[in-house]
Amino acid sequence: MNITEKIATELNVAVAKVQAAIDLLDDGATVPFIARYRKEATGGLDDTQLRTLLERLQYLRELQERKQTILSSIEEQGKLTDELKQAIEAADNKTLLEDLYLPYKPKRRTKAQIARENGLEPLAEILLTQPELNPEIVATNYLNEQISDTKAALDGARAILIEKFAEDAELIGQLREKLWREGNIHATVLAGQESAGEKFKDYFDHLESITNIPSHRVLAMLRGRNEGILAIHIKYQPDDTPITEPSAYEQMIAQQFGIADQGRAADRWLRDTVRLSWRGKIFLSLELEALNRLKEVADHDAIKVFAQNLKDLLLAAPAGRLTTLGLDPGIRTGVKVAVVDDTGKLLETTTIYPHQPRNDWQGALTTLRQLVQKHQVRLIAIGNGTASRETDKLATELIRSLPDQSLQKIVVSEAGASVYSASALAAKEFPELDVSLRGAVSIARRLQDPLAELVKIDPKSIGVGQYQHDVNQSQLAKSLDAVVEDCVNAVGVDVNTASVPLLTRISGLNSTLANNIVSYRDTYGAFTNRQSLLKVPRLGEKTFEQAAGFLRILDGDEPLDASAVHPESYPVVSRMLANIHLRADELIGNHQAIKALKPADYIQSNVGLPTILDILAELEKPGRDPRGEFHTATFAEGVEDIKDLLPGMILEGVVSNVAAFGAFVDIGVHQDGLVHISALANRYVSDPRDVVKAGDVVKVKIIEVDIPRRRIALSMRLEDESRLTANHKEVNQKQAKKNSNSKPANNAMAEAFARLKH
Repeated sequence: MNITEKIATELNVAVAKVQAAIDLLDDGATVPFIARYRKEATGGLDDTQLRTLLERLQYLRELQERKQTILSSIEEQGKLTDELKQAIEAADNKTLLEDLYLPYKPKRRTKAQIARENGLEPLAEILLTQPELNPEIVATNYLNEQISDTKAALDGARAILIEKFAEDAELIGQLREKLWREGNIHATVLAGQESAGEKFKDYFDHLESITNIPSHRVLAMLRGRNEGILAIHIKYQPDDTPITEPSAYEQMIAQQFGIADQGRAADRWLRDTVRLSWRGKIFLSLELEALNRLKEVADHDAIKVFAQNLKDLLLAAPAGRLTTLGLDPGIRTGVKVAVVDDTGKLLETTTIYPHQPRNDWQGALTTLRQLVQKHQVRLIAIGNGTASRETDKLATELIRSLPDQSLQKIVVSEAGASVYSASALAAKEFPELDVSLRGAVSIARRLQDPLAELVKIDPKSIGVGQYQHDVNQSQLAKSLDAVVEDCVNAVGVDVNTASVPLLTRISGLNSTLANNIVSYRDTYGAFTNRQSLLKVPRLGEKTFEQAAGFLRILDGDEPLDASAVHPESYPVVSRMLANIHLRADELIGNHQAIKALKPADYIQSNVGLPTILDILAELEKPGRDPRGEFHTATFAEGVEDIKDLLPGMILEGVVSNVAAFGAFVDIGVHQDGLVHISALANRYVSDPRDVVKAGDVVKVKIIEVDIPRRRIALSMRLEDESRLTANHKEVNQKQAKKNSNSKPANNAMAEAFARLKH
């Protein structure tokens, strides 16, 4: 089975469709382009399937290249048999391939190699095949200048057999899978690290099945090991197993080589050899492999969670093209203010000081009123950092004082705003603007269009990852880049307003071409049609093919340029227009006329039904945005700090992050609460994302509050009973809303918080 056939089987797709996708990828086509404009060729593979195809293609090609290297190496040694060649060519993964290569892989001189050089290989074979012979007596026949006594001879023979056992590919494969199925990972605290490692207390003596342990616990344990707090091992049998009793793994080795304890002269020596081969060599290697495999699985899961959260955040509904006032809250340093117009262009900035120590509340209101009226502001974006609730109060009073302005205020996440503010990109865009004020600009823009603003920030700085600094960084970057690319192209961009970072993510473009587009736009003015893009330096026909469908031109010469209809399909639309005697601008959005068109009438050899249906959908709703309608949470008045929370309260909040064990929700108290997976719904939930995603507005009930450890246990099952602590009862009796202590959360909550506590 070749690579194409294998991928087709894995994806359950026709071989011809997979081959078409591979040909397109090899020809330089991007995943978004293939998914959107080459559905006939690939059978409608979506971007997720194409990403999987691309990943498997790269892996299998690397595997094939490695096979050729190994075959050449073994052939040069004169040891390549037909049977071995067939086994290597049939290997379907890199681990099995390396197992097969191990006996032939050039290595440093081992004890076994030295023993062979000293003529001890025949002794090893005799003792293995004729266990009735006495090892001490047989060994005397192999003494020489290098081997002075029988002990040295038997040690050399044992080294040869241990290496033989450890290089049996079939056996090692069986042992590896048995250990993976039945082994346990065991974490223990290192001596003297109990105090320093308090945050890893849950793992001071933690034993769990390899196959059942969740990825976040694996990453937590590995972090504890990396910080010098924990030791991690794989256990393959209970602690109370007698050391003299051979393990099931040792029995497998013995069986593979016909070794049995029948009271013969060499049986005990062979049994000890098996034990040493397992405990001193094979297990140590397989333990390291198992830990690495656990890390790989955990990385994969964590990266997947990060990618899903990032996608949800990037595809959050935009508030729209409205003039926006951005407020970056601060106390002593003041609240940074920026006004941007409906295209995101900066209009004005200032700093106000409504909070301590200046307390210039009225002066701040006066300044904000002037800005709102001067620029006809419609939206107020408030960063959710320090002093956000106090600043939210200021915005509320501002809105009340200007009833005719139709103002709306929204608290938005400011994660990554400071990273953008200090970036070279921000410095280039606003060279004269103070770093702190750039953050206010970013906050305003991310309310208008989250995607357009967040692409300027390294995804790892946005704050929706789980153990993001512990996972494979190259794989993480690759995955997140793919998510950003798919999201940007799913939405499309206005080529006349898009920033360089946004254009860079468009199919077929790179930073050089993006800069060239913006430079051309700045020099010659707005693009009036897609064809004029070909005038941009270094933007050729191939790039145009890949990018044009994702670049929109509003109010240009060609109405279709504002849609996702690709220029290569314009002739199809022209045929439609000719048949119904309408212009393009008359057809676009004309539901009745579009409904009357028969898709089958426009199918050609190079234009299939999927493309025709996509064209009709675009004509009906041109440039439709796949993102949902904009809405936001309203935080409760008077609930601004964790001390204001009481069990039983029902509040509105925004899902800030989704993990494998639940969802974190921002309820406006500067500390996210956790809805454990068991409290997400009135049914069994295996994946939190089946219920919520980042950015969702949800109602939650306060179940318990642990102020000293700043933990808030929430439930989306509003009928759940809250756990009122003795302290809260006392507070209720005093009719106050503040407390100073509460008992730890329940076991499920405590465990989940402990994972992220560090």
